[in-house]
Amino acid sequence: MSAETSIAVGPGPARREALARRIRLLVAATITYNVIEAIVAVVAGTIASSTALIGFGLDSVIEVSSAAAVAWQFSARDHAVREAREKTTLRIIAVSFFTLAAYVTVDAVRALAGTGEAERSVPGIVIAALSLAVMPFLSAAQRRAGRELGSASAVADSRQTLLCTYLSAVLLAGLVLNATLGWSWADPVAALVIAAVAVKEGRDAWQGKGCCAPAAVAPPPAGTRADPRGCRPGCDCCG
Repeated sequence: MSAETSIAVGPGPARREALARRIRLLVAATITYNVIEAIVAVVAGTIASSTALIGFGLDSVIEVSSAAAVAWQFSARDHAVREAREKTTLRIIAVSFFTLAAYVTVDAVRALAGTGEAERSVPGIVIAALSLAVMPFLSAAQRRAGRELGSASAVADSRQTLLCTYLSAVLLAGLVLNATLGWSWADPVAALVIAAVAVKEGRDAWQGKGCCAPAAVAPPPAGTRADPRGCRPGCDCCG
């Protein structure tokens, strides 16, 4: 069969199950870590009167809800059932993004308005640094598995985890700058940028953008080569 008329197919049943099992493990690890992160951040933030730390802890709670939605989807052993749950899972993830964006925006505006001066928090700096080291690996691993499986929800949840990485960097920078230079405005300004990114990711998840299932696809136009992964224009799974 020529390249012009080839049809791309996704992974076989055994590979799909292996990828689904990997995603379940990654989601479980994400949930476990974020529960611990949320407790530490909220307690440390309350002690230090840090709205940024408390907000970071609540972000971890939202991350847990997103990961739990993916866990629910992939708790089904049958591939067809998992695909049927995809849209609902994406909507839950989208709402999580919007909720996060709303909270971060309100929290940032309050911080810029000077509603209180946070004290230095060593536990906060430690948990932010640890998250900055751990989250990129969890996000990358889940995104690779989600892309190969063609799961938009798994890819969207990996973006939620990656956004948590950005927030960790913002929080760490804010805590360190506040502790060393007294630049209390640095954290909320950067947080507003993160909120804008969260809105975009939430919109994409709601619309189901970002990943195309690599099941059989129609032949490409004449004169073009078929992508062996089954990707179509606009599919982030192939990025």
